[in-house]
Amino acid sequence: MKPELDLKWRCVSEVVCVFSIGWKRDMKSLPYFCRGEVVRGFGRGSKELGIPTANFPDSVVEHLPGDITTGIYYGWACVGTGEVHKMVMSIGWNPYYNNTKKSMETHVIHTFKEDFYGQILSVVLVGYIRPERSFDSLDALISAINHDIDEAKRNLELPEHQKHKADNFITNDDSKSATTANNILNGH
Repeated sequence: MKPELDLKWRCVSEVVCVFSIGWKRDMKSLPYFCRGEVVRGFGRGSKELGIPTANFPDSVVEHLPGDITTGIYYGWACVGTGEVHKMVMSIGWNPYYNNTKKSMETHVIHTFKEDFYGQILSVVLVGYIRPERSFDSLDALISAINHDIDEAKRNLELPEHQKHKADNFITNDDSKSATTANNILNGH
């Protein structure tokens, strides 16, 4: 399914209106909640890109709904029972690297003191930024990722996305939720 352009006007005051161009998606599965153990990925996020990512195991990737296609998404993430942070996620084959394996790579917009392999990552995808694509250079890829991060930060300030930050699933609040932090779960 090829996304269509979505053109929108949004007034931020009586005088200023913002025109935005995005990708129109028919994703009935958003928001989408998933949880899984952080596993080692391709080893490029921190080392090559300077943008660390947390990777989900194949068992989580394989259970994505069909309408969540490859591309760049944004939302909220929580490692273990820690704080909830903004995140941006790449879902797909990373065309720049010609991957043959589909992956879900989450960049949590926060600086962690150490790696968290083996810990449980809970995320909620709330929006779509763009389709995945290849780039002419590593610098162009890094620039696009940084643009995606900036867009995610802005979008996650909107009230319709802020409400998901406190969701029982993402906060791992067992007293209010039927799921526990140790369950591996995908769904709405």
